[in-house]
Amino acid sequence: MIPPDHLLSSFANIYQQPPTLIAYAPGRVNLIGGHTDYNDGWVLPVAIDRYAWLAARPSSSDIATIHALDLDESVSFNIHQLDDKIDIKNRPLPKWAHYPAGVAWSLQRNNLTLTGFDAALTSTVPVGSGLSSSAAVEVAFAVTWEAITGWQADRMSLAQLCQSAENQYVGVNSGLMDQFASMHGVVGNALFFDCRTLEWEPVPLPENVALVIADTTVRRTLGDSAYNERRAACEEAVRILSDHLPNITALRDVEVQDFETHQHLLPPVIRRRAEHVVRECARTLRGVEKLQAGDVSSFGALMIEGNASLRDLYEVSCPELDALVEIATSLPGCFGSRLTGAGFGGCTVNLVEQAHAESFAHELTAEYKVRVGKDATIWICQAAEGAGVIEWGSE
Repeated sequence: MIPPDHLLSSFANIYQQPPTLIAYAPGRVNLIGGHTDYNDGWVLPVAIDRYAWLAARPSSSDIATIHALDLDESVSFNIHQLDDKIDIKNRPLPKWAHYPAGVAWSLQRNNLTLTGFDAALTSTVPVGSGLSSSAAVEVAFAVTWEAITGWQADRMSLAQLCQSAENQYVGVNSGLMDQFASMHGVVGNALFFDCRTLEWEPVPLPENVALVIADTTVRRTLGDSAYNERRAACEEAVRILSDHLPNITALRDVEVQDFETHQHLLPPVIRRRAEHVVRECARTLRGVEKLQAGDVSSFGALMIEGNASLRDLYEVSCPELDALVEIATSLPGCFGSRLTGAGFGGCTVNLVEQAHAESFAHELTAEYKVRVGKDATIWICQAAEGAGVIEWGSE
């Protein structure tokens, strides 16, 4: 793993000495299982070879100083004075600093000792694109503090503490999938993850298939009310259905047949949200079976089916995402295409025959420009390893 050159040179310029460690944490795409994670369902994310990078050097103080290279902004905060979300000059923390501050807050709430440090942050995971840039940043800071202070936590616990930071400190009610994937990535594999039991297993991706990610360049803010409204709708569906299905505690527990029997009990909007989740959970289990059997065509068809459900039932798509999926599924070599992440903008993920990947990317970009009048950003990615730390000498 080779860190970006500008990270090292910028750190030295800012702090007048080299870092002692470099941490990295990947972004992710989710192949199937859209909005099932916070419903205790199943997901199939892939850690991708685009990373949040953090160079750090511990200090003897309680101050964490972070320079966000991509924003050219710096912040310093006391790691023991985080509740008010202010910096050392009593100014409100900038929004981006809520993520590292939230990680510090979460770790210390769980009795993990921290120390201050000087750090520089950069990322090749685009912000707001649905590739989990926030989770990558959280995980990078978590493994950095772990390495600096010497305590050790198992990876799932550390992912949960990062999720807690996002839920309780940043204020976004995200599930565990993003932090899990960033921590647990396996080269060449998707990650079949049960969000209730936390059991998981790698699922090999066919060697002749590329992950092509297409960015609409439409940005959404995950903390916006639309995401939290959908989560609340799912919880309300469980409350209503549990009067007739007493053993359910989440939509994951509702079988498709039982939903069809009782859906009339739900108000229209809540019914649509719940129907997506119930059918998507079943779709994800079928999809994993298809992928494990090497049936990429059937898996891709389930991706497309799930995208239509996200568009029509969960209503988290947008015209630009719809255009990318429509174009992609018309091109040679495309097995499947769907929006990835929360939606409302961001990216699609496409499973494409490796031999067609370059031409697919070119044609998708050109046709998107014609239809939408915008330039899509395309990456051909690989399934990558999870977060790690590189000890960096002072020589």
